[in-house]
Amino acid sequence: MTPAPASAAPAALRGHIVTFRGNPFLMPPHDALVDEPDGLVIITDGRITHAGAYGETIRHLPAGMPVADYRGCLISAGFVDTHVHYPQLPMIAAYGEQLLEWLERYTFPTERRFADETYATTIARQFLHGLLRCGTTTAAVYCTVHPQSVDAFFGQSTRLGTLMVAGKVLMDRNAPDYLRDTAQRGYDESRRLIDRWHGRNRQHYAVTPRFAPTSTPEQLELAGALLKGDDTLFMQTHLAENRAEVAWVADLYPDSRSYLDVYDRAGLVRPRSVMGHGIYVDEHDLCRCHESGCALAHCPTSNLFLGSGAFRLFDVMDAKRPVRTGLGTDVGAGTSLSHLQSMNEAYKIAQMTGKRLHPVQAFWLATRGGAEALHLDDRIGAIAPGMDADLCILDPRATPLQALRAQMCDSTADILFTLMMLGDDRSIRATWVGGRLVHDRDMPAI
Repeated sequence: MTPAPASAAPAALRGHIVTFRGNPFLMPPHDALVDEPDGLVIITDGRITHAGAYGETIRHLPAGMPVADYRGCLISAGFVDTHVHYPQLPMIAAYGEQLLEWLERYTFPTERRFADETYATTIARQFLHGLLRCGTTTAAVYCTVHPQSVDAFFGQSTRLGTLMVAGKVLMDRNAPDYLRDTAQRGYDESRRLIDRWHGRNRQHYAVTPRFAPTSTPEQLELAGALLKGDDTLFMQTHLAENRAEVAWVADLYPDSRSYLDVYDRAGLVRPRSVMGHGIYVDEHDLCRCHESGCALAHCPTSNLFLGSGAFRLFDVMDAKRPVRTGLGTDVGAGTSLSHLQSMNEAYKIAQMTGKRLHPVQAFWLATRGGAEALHLDDRIGAIAPGMDADLCILDPRATPLQALRAQMCDSTADILFTLMMLGDDRSIRATWVGGRLVHDRDMPAI
């Protein structure tokens, strides 16, 4: 077992705090935003003890505690990525296919290499540092069918102290021989990984059938058996990403009412379940997600790159039955680990569907919304006393163009909008995890 990082020293951060008091899809965005232009965040033992206006909060600052000065920058909760594949990082930007052909041509051959734990460790380290450079402090991560790919990932996450959700992919059909397990072996290997990692050093296990076409009904039922009786476990899979995929599922599971129903019959639709994409779902399925606490991951850069379709964000968030929803980068079909880029493309997709995604709504999806999707909003996704001190520092003047545009900003919402339209990893001034500085843009790698 990889040892956990040393405890963080007490620290404080000064800057422009932005966080949320409510869901901006269900209330006016400006009412949902907590906006403190000169704020102070005080951290002890990896958790926030005080947060608020500098002039009021300074009286709680212990004598001698250092203050990191981020004035001119925004202090936000760390971003939450609700759907991403770390083994696909080496094949990001693979040309010319849609989902099913893309899997066969690029994804499966790449994932074969993760039978080598040394290679898996190298990629896991690069992936996690890539997330931190982009201000992402928590992610729901797919490993490969190989148990050693999970050990490699959780080992590197433990070393950094990041709160991560991940699991071994389950595939017992419709995949190359070198990537298939069996229903029983997938169950047994997942059980051992759960016992080894779940709930230890901020690591959380997700039972992870890749998607319905690559699992037999028996494997999905055994995935449900892993979850039964343990409400702390997560489940992640793919749902209704591509029209051809949806038709394939209908052929493979003719007795199911819908793609979601395939999972529901196996006991996989529940709190802490996250379905990637969910582009082609009907009202019945959205109601089922709402009542069950199952979440959807909106993956805009991936949906555009593979030509999969437009996620109906505002239908999903309808106030009469809102579905828990976060943003997913879905690398390697997604084209960036940066949630600023995810927000950029989500805005454009909304525009194409006749909707306007407010910047406060976009940043909520990337932080609090993602935490709620994972049912981790008691720990992450907001800046408030008692929350884990996972934070990202956003520089709205990171590039010459951003600095020029910032001169025209007349509100915090406008600053957020320019960040999501013009920003990338350069806009992340620093990232803090569990009260420790783990990335500083202007210093050598930590």
